[in-house]
Amino acid sequence: MAASIQRGSQLSPCERAFGAPLAVPDRTPRHGISEVSAISGLSAHTLRWYERIGLLDPVDRSHAGQRRYSDADLARLAFLTKLRLTGMPVADMVRYIELVRDGDATRAARRQLLVDHRAEVRQRLADLHATLAVIDRKIDLYGEQEEAAAAGADGDETNGTTGYHPIEDRKSA
Repeated sequence: MAASIQRGSQLSPCERAFGAPLAVPDRTPRHGISEVSAISGLSAHTLRWYERIGLLDPVDRSHAGQRRYSDADLARLAFLTKLRLTGMPVADMVRYIELVRDGDATRAARRQLLVDHRAEVRQRLADLHATLAVIDRKIDLYGEQEEAAAAGADGDETNGTTGYHPIEDRKSA
């Protein structure tokens, strides 16, 4: 635990803003695009594209014209990254951000969009769990085959029943 506390104190302000956004993040522009790219895992091109399509508000610029992201931008990016990770289409992400910009009157619509997305994510998880069960069964079959082959190679007496059926291997391969 002390190690995680110590590690937390070693995080850069950009890492803290992206990894654990505050309830009301600071809007002071301070993080460069390369720093945000490194922390978020998004390329500089993707960050500029997110700004162009409206997922991010127009980003402030330094006196030299370089983009400067605020902690609020990083908090939004952290959430958008989670939405993408769960497979939300960019069009739905844009719709969500448009609703956010439209204010408190859209809370119910934002909630419904997220509820619908959650249902899709849960279905994909169920499909993945079912697929994983098939893979687990295949691994078990191969393990049983290896054990039977090893027992046969040792000269052990077997009754010829291994639980393996060649047809299963062909059907599910």
